Amino acid sequence: MKLYLIAADAVLVIHALFVLFVVFGLLLIIAGSCAHWSWVRNRPFRWLHLLAIIIVTLQAWLGVVCPLTSVEMWLRQRAGDATYSGAFIAHWVENILYWRAPAWVFVVLYTAFGALVAATWTWVPPRPSRRRDNVEQSTAAKR
Repeated sequence: MKLYLIAADAVLVIHALFVLFVVFGLLLIIAGSCAHWSWVRNRPFRWLHLLAIIIVTLQAWLGVVCPLTSVEMWLRQRAGDATYSGAFIAHWVENILYWRAPAWVFVVLYTAFGALVAATWTWVPPRPSRRRDNVEQSTAAKR
């Protein structure tokens, strides 16, 4: 049983790190743009960040509970520990801030956040891929 609790806690930590990546990734992209940090234009980082918020937003729109939440709750149940229902963020926002909100509020928040992440692709565009740079350089050299 203790192994299930350890696994559930590991899933919780991974889930929290995912949330931190999404939230602080956006903040770092914006701050990095102002501070001229070149790494915030890193294409793989930006694609992962965009993919992460797309997944979150799609789950919200489809009313799907995050698989990480489901796995964590399954592990806690197997261990005989207390579980919670609903979404990870809603649960923790409610517990930390004592703020209850209907599911549609989170759909709107995730959608707005996703739109902001997408907008950073225009405001702080990622660097072109190296392959694209090489093609453009070889094309320019042939002229």
